[in-house]
Amino acid sequence: MVKFLLLSLLVMFLLSGCNLNSNHPNVDLFQYKDSYVGDNSAVVNTVIHLQGAKHFSGLELKTKAEPYGIIIKYDWSESELNVIETVIYNATYLFALIQNVDWITFHFEMVDGMEEYKINREDLQAWYGIDLSEIDNEDRLQELIQKSLEDEKKINQLLN
Repeated sequence: MVKFLLLSLLVMFLLSGCNLNSNHPNVDLFQYKDSYVGDNSAVVNTVIHLQGAKHFSGLELKTKAEPYGIIIKYDWSESELNVIETVIYNATYLFALIQNVDWITFHFEMVDGMEEYKINREDLQAWYGIDLSEIDNEDRLQELIQKSLEDEKKINQLLN
C-alpha cells in the first residue's frame, strides 16, 4: 500500500511539473521510442503529450508479471473529444513507442459513469496489419492512424 501511495505521489509530482501538449505541440514523441513500460518517466511524458492529455488524471504501470500493461485514467466529463478515436490514437502511439507493453486499459470518467476500453498489442497490430514497433517516425504513424479512423467498420471490428 505504501509503494502504491509513493508511486501515485511521484506520478502526481511529475504531472504537476509538466505542461500539456497544448503548450508543446512540437514535442518529438519518438524520443521515447524503445522505452519500457517500467520507465515511469517515459510513459508519463508520452501520455501527457497524446490526445486528451488535458483530461489525463493518472496511470498505473503493471510490471510485476508478464504480460505488462498500463492503465490510463481520464476525467472525460468536460471533454468534447471522441473517446474511440482517443483510445485508438493513444494506444497506437504507446504500442509503437513502448516496446514491452502488452495491453493498455483506458478508463474514462464520464458525466454518466465510467467507460473502459482494453486494447492489446497483438489485436491492434493485426488490425493495422503491421508491427507497430517497426514504425520509426511520427508522420508514418499519423498516416496509419488517420487512414484507419476513416473506416467505421474497421473501428467496430477492433472494439467488438
